Amino acid sequence: MSVVRPKTDDNYHLLVLISLLSLAVFLTLFVLRALDDNRLTSWQWVFAGGDVFRLLFLLALGSAAAYVLTRVSIPGHSLPALLFLCSFAVGTLFWSEPEAIADAARYFTQAKHLEVYGIGYFLAEWGSEIKAWTDLPLVPLLYGLIFSLFGETRIYIQAFTTLLFSGTVFLTFLIGREFWDRTAGLLAGALLLGMPYLLTQVPLMLADVPTMFFLTLAVFSVVKAIDRGGTGPLVLSGTAVALAVLSKYSAWLMLTVLPVIVLARLSEGPNGPKTVLRRGLSILAVSLLIVVSLAALKFDVVSQQIGLLKTFQAPGLGRWTESFASTFFFQIHPFITLSALAAVAAAFIKKDLKFAIVAWPVLLVIVLGIRRARYIIPVLPMLALMAAYGLSQIKEAAVKRFAVASIAVSSIVIALFGYLPFLQNMSAANLRDAGRYLSAMDAERVEVIALPQARVSINPAVSVPLLDLFTDKKIVYRPGGPSAAPEDVSTSPLRFTWEYENPRYYAGRPDSWPSSAPALAVIAGDLDEVSLASISRKLEGYRLAGEFAVSDDVFAYRSLIRIYSPTQNTAHLGRDGNG
Repeated sequence: MSVVRPKTDDNYHLLVLISLLSLAVFLTLFVLRALDDNRLTSWQWVFAGGDVFRLLFLLALGSAAAYVLTRVSIPGHSLPALLFLCSFAVGTLFWSEPEAIADAARYFTQAKHLEVYGIGYFLAEWGSEIKAWTDLPLVPLLYGLIFSLFGETRIYIQAFTTLLFSGTVFLTFLIGREFWDRTAGLLAGALLLGMPYLLTQVPLMLADVPTMFFLTLAVFSVVKAIDRGGTGPLVLSGTAVALAVLSKYSAWLMLTVLPVIVLARLSEGPNGPKTVLRRGLSILAVSLLIVVSLAALKFDVVSQQIGLLKTFQAPGLGRWTESFASTFFFQIHPFITLSALAAVAAAFIKKDLKFAIVAWPVLLVIVLGIRRARYIIPVLPMLALMAAYGLSQIKEAAVKRFAVASIAVSSIVIALFGYLPFLQNMSAANLRDAGRYLSAMDAERVEVIALPQARVSINPAVSVPLLDLFTDKKIVYRPGGPSAAPEDVSTSPLRFTWEYENPRYYAGRPDSWPSSAPALAVIAGDLDEVSLASISRKLEGYRLAGEFAVSDDVFAYRSLIRIYSPTQNTAHLGRDGNG
């Protein structure tokens, strides 16, 4: 049995140096936090007024924990499984997050259509009755199947996305082992835990983490199929590529790494050029057969989406920017970025063509100037592989292990004790808490009123599906009045919220409603009398049952919520929906 045992001649002064550097890096970033322009978890917001000494203490404890972890003897064959389980466990730590990104409303709405009306309706109406914006169908299809099989409960979605994250960690290990050695693979998998921003994205109902998984799966399967051949592996590899294509449009750009794989294997692979080319073309043929067959059924929808990508999304990349300094030094541990840069020099000296495969997607991000952290999530496994290659150049095994453990542990500490509390105190948390409160109420249905808000970039109506995600009650929605779209809505990244249409499953049929009056949930930017004056008559016969008013000072849009329950005098009036 292979066992990983730390050597007795460890270079302790290097371990101390790494620990001190980890603390120094945090302090440096904390002092320079005004440079972090991330739109969700900027350090200037996360650590505004934060107790830096508390974080330093926790980071010091983290360094001690990292040292203990690297000294524990673990059977070598158990390390990949342990890495998978640990990454899943870390992901679960963030399940209490609210859905802080409005895009989740789209994926929930599309998935709920499948749950309510069935998979046939979903496939027929996707892009028509089911508004698809620029989303591809695979991810909402999977979410809808989960709702249909297990129930419309967010935790099942979170378990699924966390499994995909852990699967990505494991696939990253497999790619590193295939390209270089087992140690490089383990380092790369562990380094995915060294990206605080990524950890916060794992439990969200979005397409980014699933796309990351499918893209990584495509890379690994193509490498294996080209090297080994066989009808089964080639078909499975083509299918994996098709899944990546159907997950998100941005994956199409990153899939240009596949020709790079073929070129690299022509020179360094175990097979001759003709065999490599034949297998590569076979994979391409299978993936095209699947994608083209499906695209032909929705040609008009796909054409419109591609047009929207050209006229709206592509120009938007120049407007919706976050600096590379923010992404690669604040939102990703700086040691990962620096190790990846060192790896470029090492690979160039060694003329390692396999490195070109993992470097290609990251190079695209840099050259094309994709300056938004969310948009580069699918390529983060490749960045981790680059960094692992750089760290692999260190001779001392104990130093490598401790460096990676320190990166992972310190990033988890920052995400858990910095990012998570900040996200918990966003107004989006009110939707989560109000949804849970509604689930516990003795009410058969809930009428939701989303009041217009002045000078906000988000249409308040989009909060309705986000509230629905957190409650098991039947939601009935009627607009609380037209909201004024901002002047720059045509170029806003939240433009989709203003084109949002209420799904018909929220309208319900009055003749199917129970005789009891519904509970009311009012979503507003303010909960004062002036803001609620427009619905004062609606509230007659209701009493205030709960208020959820967590508010941040960062984002203009706020989802403050009041829950009202009918009084005994109005409890029996409900068939017309007006208490």
